[in-house]
Amino acid sequence: MNKTGKNRRYWQFGFMLLFLLAPVLDIFRLDLTLNHFIFFGHAWTLGLAPEMSAQQVSLQLLLYVFIPALSVITIGGYIAWRWGRLYCGWLCPHFSAVEIINNLMRRTTGKLSIWDNKPAPQQQCDGTQITPNKNNALFTAIAIFGFSFLWALTALTYLLPPIEIYSNLIHAELTRNQMLFLVVLTTLLMIEFTFARHLFCQYVCAVGIAQSLLWMGNKRAMVVGFNRSRAKACADCDASCEHACPMRLKPRHIKRKIFTCTQCMECINACERVQATHSKPSLLQLLDGDCALDASMRDFGKKPTVPSDCFKE
Repeated sequence: MNKTGKNRRYWQFGFMLLFLLAPVLDIFRLDLTLNHFIFFGHAWTLGLAPEMSAQQVSLQLLLYVFIPALSVITIGGYIAWRWGRLYCGWLCPHFSAVEIINNLMRRTTGKLSIWDNKPAPQQQCDGTQITPNKNNALFTAIAIFGFSFLWALTALTYLLPPIEIYSNLIHAELTRNQMLFLVVLTTLLMIEFTFARHLFCQYVCAVGIAQSLLWMGNKRAMVVGFNRSRAKACADCDASCEHACPMRLKPRHIKRKIFTCTQCMECINACERVQATHSKPSLLQLLDGDCALDASMRDFGKKPTVPSDCFKE
């Protein structure tokens, strides 16, 4: 794993810890017993009172609702418009779990998804070597259940006092509603992680779809570009870039067909390893500006003029 890949793992691990510990440390959560948010240990309420004038109410709503919401949407929107699904590929705890389960499933069945038509090569051109072993099925099942239950439990602590939830769990004193919440959500997540984790990320996750839509609206946004002038170099490759993609995309396609790319760079890293055996740079590179136009606009007969120095030769 190269330096970029290691940095991405650090960011994923750090944000997963933040996701799990935020309610416990009162960094952020919605307490339904108090009917208000808690932000860094302080009550985050609108502070409305019957004696307030219309102007005072409007000011409170502006300060505590509209400005914070608009700030988050604006900053997040700009990042997505400029760089795509960075949140998904570098931070999202759910996507981190998807990648781990992908790897375990491949080690069990040879496939990263049960919907793959055929197993991935056991020995890839990028140096990846994985021999499927059905004995790994237990570890895969434990990971699916573990992530599902942990996600459900964490979601519950975002809504109710974490101390109460963990205490009830340890002493087997969960209320009927708490138990029902955990059982239902854990079951749904297990189904999703087992059968539809890529489909969920691609077509169901509202945060991911919003990022993709904004990204598609910017033709010069950062995108994985394919050096078509060296396309023949792919002839002796086994599509290692496709096997490396956690979202099961085909990275050499145009932007419209990799609509849900998470900018994880796993395809680029795989291509780098393949081409390194020929002392050549990767055919896949992250591009932006005018260099991104080929991937963004090469469709319906369009072949935009792009700078000649976009790729390392």
